[in-house]
Amino acid sequence: MRITVIIPTMNEEAGIGGVIESVRKALDGTEFSYDVMIVDTNSKDRTKDIAKEMGALVIEEPRRGYGRAYKTGFEKAEGDIIATLDADCTYPAEEIPRLTRMLQMESLDFITTNRFAMLEEGAMSAKHTLGNKALTFTTNLLFHVWIKDSQSGMWVFHRSLLDRLDLTSDGMALSEEIKIEAFRKGKAREVPIEYRRRVGEVKLSSWKDGYKNIRFLFTKRRTFKQDR
Repeated sequence: MRITVIIPTMNEEAGIGGVIESVRKALDGTEFSYDVMIVDTNSKDRTKDIAKEMGALVIEEPRRGYGRAYKTGFEKAEGDIIATLDADCTYPAEEIPRLTRMLQMESLDFITTNRFAMLEEGAMSAKHTLGNKALTFTTNLLFHVWIKDSQSGMWVFHRSLLDRLDLTSDGMALSEEIKIEAFRKGKAREVPIEYRRRVGEVKLSSWKDGYKNIRFLFTKRRTFKQDR
């Protein structure tokens, strides 16, 4: 069983080394083989150099967008299992083995994570918390998926599931879209995790990204077709 850990990056030199090291510590010595893939969207700092020095595969994606980076990573991934992390040390890489075993033991297709269960003080501003809650409420209302964190960026899932998913967003909305698709078209579960303070510069634009995500949800609801 091989795991491909995909990490999208754009100017993340402050955190990328720590994230790659945490993945190594988590997976070295386990029953899993693994590779770390960085999908970089035109970083101007040392992000790519650091990742290469640490043995990660670096895929350069000139097209901007969180969703675009992930979709490119999904196309290039060779592992049986895909795990995702942000490059800012917020997500607990040490949970990847446990979540992968859970995926197998419970015959799941997809696991997403709930950051609000163990939110470290200072890890998320009040504005971001409110925005996330609003997006999660809207996601649940429109698609009946009943999760607690629609914007979490840590997932573990079988790569084969991608053949059943219709992922259209190239932006931040991919985070909610992949959950909608996975919960409606596969066997999925949400698991609580610890969420930590960010290392490096915050790039999320709360109002702009939030508006785009809300608009995306209503657009997808009009066109959504369940395909089992």
